[in-house]
Amino acid sequence: MKKTLLKAGVLGLLVAGWFSTNSLYAQSDPTGKKPVTSTYAITNATVITAPGASGTKATVLIKDGVIQGVGSNLNIPSEAQVIAGDSLFIYPGFIDGGSDAGITAPKDPERPKDFVSANPPDEIAGITPWRSAVDQYAADDKSVEDFRKAGFTVAQILPDGGMIAGKAAVVVFGSEYSTNVLKTNTALVSSFRGARGMYPGTAVGVMAKFRDIYQNTKLSQGRSNQYQTASGVVRPEFNPTYQAMMEVINGQTPVMYTAPSELEVRRALSLQKELGFKLILTGLNDYANVIDVIKAANVPVLISLEIPDDKAIKAQKEEVDEATKAQYSRVQEAYDNAIKQAGLLEEAGVPFAFTTKGTKSGDVMKALSSMIEHGLSEEGALAALTTNAANVLGMSRVAGTIEKGKMANLVITTDQLFAEDSQIKHVVVDGYIFDFDTKPKKKASNGDAEGAAKVAGNWDYETESPAGSSGGTFEIIQDGSSYTGTITLDNPAGAGKINTDLEDINVNGKNLTFSFNIDAGGDEITINVSGEVEGESYDGTMSVAQFGSFPFTATLNPTLIAIK
Repeated sequence: MKKTLLKAGVLGLLVAGWFSTNSLYAQSDPTGKKPVTSTYAITNATVITAPGASGTKATVLIKDGVIQGVGSNLNIPSEAQVIAGDSLFIYPGFIDGGSDAGITAPKDPERPKDFVSANPPDEIAGITPWRSAVDQYAADDKSVEDFRKAGFTVAQILPDGGMIAGKAAVVVFGSEYSTNVLKTNTALVSSFRGARGMYPGTAVGVMAKFRDIYQNTKLSQGRSNQYQTASGVVRPEFNPTYQAMMEVINGQTPVMYTAPSELEVRRALSLQKELGFKLILTGLNDYANVIDVIKAANVPVLISLEIPDDKAIKAQKEEVDEATKAQYSRVQEAYDNAIKQAGLLEEAGVPFAFTTKGTKSGDVMKALSSMIEHGLSEEGALAALTTNAANVLGMSRVAGTIEKGKMANLVITTDQLFAEDSQIKHVVVDGYIFDFDTKPKKKASNGDAEGAAKVAGNWDYETESPAGSSGGTFEIIQDGSSYTGTITLDNPAGAGKINTDLEDINVNGKNLTFSFNIDAGGDEITINVSGEVEGESYDGTMSVAQFGSFPFTATLNPTLIAIK
């Protein structure tokens, strides 16, 4: 990932004197990394404001982490940094209903000398409702960056633990200068996982223990209330487990039960019906046969984005006997049935969101594409990533769609989100912009195709900036359907010029795009150039991360055509 907080003098690498060394960043910031403005305008992009909405060309205006407006005729403030959104698509930021990104498991407590396996202390048995996911969370963990790169801007993080692991929290995957915590104690994270070598060691034992804790919490609350209001009552003992469960029995905090299988779904629903707590079902993997049960229960649902491995299918051979073919068929059928469950859930009218717990960030789009291929609609997939997840987390007022007044959480892609070659180019989290590398699309025969631009040769370029005009040359060499090149620009270290290689040169019809990198005091800065070739003229824009886009024009010298 390229740094989006650029060091001083970056724009001066292209146009000398644009900004002085200290003027790029807030004067109060001793690190010299915070940008001077929190106002951005992403212009002329195709904006999809919500699932099912048609994309329209518009500008998204952001200030202080809040969307100030979405439209084609917005008044852009003078302090706004303009980011060219031409050819880009903007979607609401993804929301993860249950994430373990950045979560580190706590150390196992030591067993006491008088340990009795039939009646272990709560913490030893995995009963720790007082724990918070925030205490286990590291915002600078690489997994957080990886999931942000996959488009996730908000996540409900889940504590690691046993049958009652603790309380979840909602965080943004945002700036290092923010706490990024939106809300704590959002759910009590529970499972049917028993404790090894002690009670409760089985799923049935876990259910019995949960009932016991729930009912004893009610009794404890009653005694506490009586002690506060009546005289002569013996003071009740403080119990951290019961104290932490109070919000659950009062209906303030839902219980998030991990229920990957049909049986565990039924067990969680049975407990909820018996005791009356608010329930969220999460981690669903095998649920096709209980969709009607889930619908009747009307509880929030988070399905796993971790899909079955297809290696066994890819390893199947063509020339095998009938018995092996039958086995192959059963494997394929099981795989297809697992993948199409999301589509069946949507067809039944059950709104759901996703949990990425146990999922690799690099497999997110693969899993979504597989679900779409097996019946889930693109609108349903986007809803699960945005509006449905916002509903589950109770944050629809501030997230899930692109609207004035909501958090500036956006995913900006090079094509429609679920298109085969689409890539995430920028992610905006709480108004903070993260810029990611994108690989060039597969090149066609470009310059040889009918109507394709001829770009090989030596170009004289000029760019406009707030400080005036500056220019230089760049050369593009064509080798079959591939291109290489160099660009000449002012030396950032002093007088004279330097040369640097062009990268990701791509010609699509009349469109020419390329990028190049510059060493700015030890940081590698990427400059992206895109535009349209008309004959021997090039009219485009030069984008420099958060500092916006500026005109970039060039003229081809026809006497210096460079084709191998």
